[in-house]
Amino acid sequence: MAKPNYAFAKHQRDLAKKKKKEEKKRLKEEAKLQQKLENENGETSEQSPPEEEDLES
Repeated sequence: MAKPNYAFAKHQRDLAKKKKKEEKKRLKEEAKLQQKLENENGETSEQSPPEEEDLES
């Protein structure tokens, strides 16, 4: 039976973490840019808060 290649598995986990981190950074930058554009156009990005429902059991 072949033994597991732990170094390869670790490298794959590290690549996945890096990709996820870069994606989050990109999304934050896009949101920041969108907010800036809305402010420049005089539009407000105010959203109504979600309605709270009573969760009585």
